[in-house]
Amino acid sequence: MSQHKEVKLVTTHQLLAMKQRGEKISMLTAYDFSMASILDGAGIDVLLVGDSASNVMAGHETTLPITLDQMIYHAQSVIRAVKRAFVVVDLPFGSYQGNSSEALRSAVRVMKESGAHALKLEGGAEIKDSITRILTAGIPVMGHLGLTPQSIYKFGTYSVRAKEEAEAQKLIEDALLLQEIGCFAVVLEKIPSKLAKQVAEQLTIPVIGIGAGPDVDGQVLVVHDMLGINKEFKPRFLRRYAELHEIMSDAVRHYVQDVKNRDFPTQEEAY
Repeated sequence: MSQHKEVKLVTTHQLLAMKQRGEKISMLTAYDFSMASILDGAGIDVLLVGDSASNVMAGHETTLPITLDQMIYHAQSVIRAVKRAFVVVDLPFGSYQGNSSEALRSAVRVMKESGAHALKLEGGAEIKDSITRILTAGIPVMGHLGLTPQSIYKFGTYSVRAKEEAEAQKLIEDALLLQEIGCFAVVLEKIPSKLAKQVAEQLTIPVIGIGAGPDVDGQVLVVHDMLGINKEFKPRFLRRYAELHEIMSDAVRHYVQDVKNRDFPTQEEAY
């Protein structure tokens, strides 16, 4: 008799348990079926369908242009591939800020049309009403503080945030607020390591870092950066685990050469 090993799905409850027992949480972005299938099969805990798709998939300079319809498309593609990982989807710029009713409509569309497990929103006290409204519908929300790319024109730079005492204090207050109103986790992007550690120690919910040092509960990177597909982005916090740009370029050059030289296809590769 054949035996089938049950695949245990990652949930918000399991992520909380991982923090409590000191197990680090692994998280990467994903935007399409094929990549999501590889990441899920490799054991990733959380997949983020990030609005960074605006940059790495569509070639925009910022995350602002991507639409709700486009985010839903990417989320649908990822969800079809996943057997274990917890899938979080970014609500894109303009779909939730300043209007809690619009935020709820956006959130419900993503959840119903994609089958995602949770949403991520950028900001603290200024979007409290939108987060609260979404949470009342039973939709899990992950917060995002520090460098918030949707606010890039407000900041004017992608440099480290919360280095000054006033901004650091506001970040701590916002993190505590997000926990209080019911967020299941918070992402901290590009802030001092010491501050990130302080926040992680104060919060009972998981804190995921990107450029926030080692003393948080988990790490997230953009998969195209981590795999070396994108060569231009080289921040200090990025570790490349492969150099796929070179491997893929060499493969394509080899293919082009074989076609030009009539070495592909061979008779063995023909019908």
